[in-house]
Amino acid sequence: FYFKDLLITLYPVIVPSINSSGHHTTRPSIQNNIMNLKQSLLFLLVNTSGTSVGFSLNAPLSTLSSSIVSKTPGGRKTYRNQHVVSFVHNNAANSKEKIATQLYSSAQDTSTSALDDLSIVLNGPDLPPVPLTSKRLFMVRHGEVINPGGDRPVYYGSQDVTLSPLGELEAKAAGSYLKQFELQNVAASPLTRAIFGAKEVLKRQMETDRDIKIFQGFTEMDRGEWAGKTIEEIGRDVMDRFDACDESVTPQGGESYPELKKRVLEARDELLAMTDNGRASAVVSHLQVTRCMLSDALGIPVNQMSKLKVATASVTCVDYDTVTGEQQVHFQSFKPEAGLQKSGDGAN
Repeated sequence: FYFKDLLITLYPVIVPSINSSGHHTTRPSIQNNIMNLKQSLLFLLVNTSGTSVGFSLNAPLSTLSSSIVSKTPGGRKTYRNQHVVSFVHNNAANSKEKIATQLYSSAQDTSTSALDDLSIVLNGPDLPPVPLTSKRLFMVRHGEVINPGGDRPVYYGSQDVTLSPLGELEAKAAGSYLKQFELQNVAASPLTRAIFGAKEVLKRQMETDRDIKIFQGFTEMDRGEWAGKTIEEIGRDVMDRFDACDESVTPQGGESYPELKKRVLEARDELLAMTDNGRASAVVSHLQVTRCMLSDALGIPVNQMSKLKVATASVTCVDYDTVTGEQQVHFQSFKPEAGLQKSGDGAN
């Protein structure tokens, strides 16, 4: 119970308290210190999120506390991993206590991140049960990567680039969201950035003693001779033509969007064939791969799918009706809220 944790954390700060006469009370009650606690919560809210988000001291205490827990860096459960350094300044003349508090969150250290707690479940959009005549697929994009061009963002496509520390945390957040669903299969691209995400999904499932299913068809688009080049080196006009499926500008050694979409949908159908009616599976893959499956579900032509937004470590959910063949998109590019900083997402 998050507010209980917060109250335990703040209790030493307001005890002993000082009454209206400026004398210490030996056994202060929570009721007599409720305003002090509210002031503390508002102070924390302003100093961790930069805003009081419209709350006043008349706001319910539970509302203030839940806002603090959700707004602080590191996510909803980080109070167990935070140290609070506090002092109380008493002004006996006006009987007010000012509490200054500074938070040091261990969530800044990825080795002790709260997201390593496999019991955490991150909330998301409401989802109905999977219909008995349908199969559900959660499409997860991998987290932020370390661009191989450094401060010169280059296209890398199917190259096996490394996740950044933030990207690893994003992958854990996606796994923490999917924990609430019983997944029949967890699949991935053969690239390590996707396999890392799939492992984070699988380790949070009830049944962990099984293998991740690797599909070559879920590999990111092969950029061919464009790999390692910036958009300026490729040419923006050339890239615009490529995105519009002008196959005459397909890079040497690379593949076009129609070629990519064909192999991705074949892999998707193979994964769905392994999924029973009324069940759900997940695949951790890539930007262009997710675009292929999402555009198919939305009926968006291949020459327009490059406009689809798919955030790093975001989740897209689609149901496939095995009787009618209809595809229902429940949500797309949903990114679980975990208090992480915004990821960099340039050339890919």
